[in-house]
Amino acid sequence: MVQVALIGITGVFLALQIRSAKPDMSVYLGIATSLLILLLAVDKLAVVLEGIRTIQGYLSIHAAYVEALLKIIGITYVAEFAADICKDAGYGTLAGQIGIFSKLSILAVSMPVLTALLETIHGFLGG
Repeated sequence: MVQVALIGITGVFLALQIRSAKPDMSVYLGIATSLLILLLAVDKLAVVLEGIRTIQGYLSIHAAYVEALLKIIGITYVAEFAADICKDAGYGTLAGQIGIFSKLSILAVSMPVLTALLETIHGFLGG
């Protein structure tokens, strides 16, 4: 985490120095720094995936639920990453649209899980 924090702070300081002379290069430096941090996050994602697979092995969780969870995690991360880059570039409206689309995507991915939950509750209630 310290490494990522230092990379982020260094990227910000460099971008601030460049901003007055070349504002467009400042945005590109921010994007490059973000991509570098994204690459470092992929290693952590592998640990999370392994943990989810281990939990799935201990509990009899349907594979579709785990797949939906992984999709939701991916949608969230990609949407936040893209929206933050748009905000940094000064396109807040576009960032908002990305946020709305990601929420709708998460809702669509989670519908089978919600349906199964409602069917289970219906079964418990004697329906």
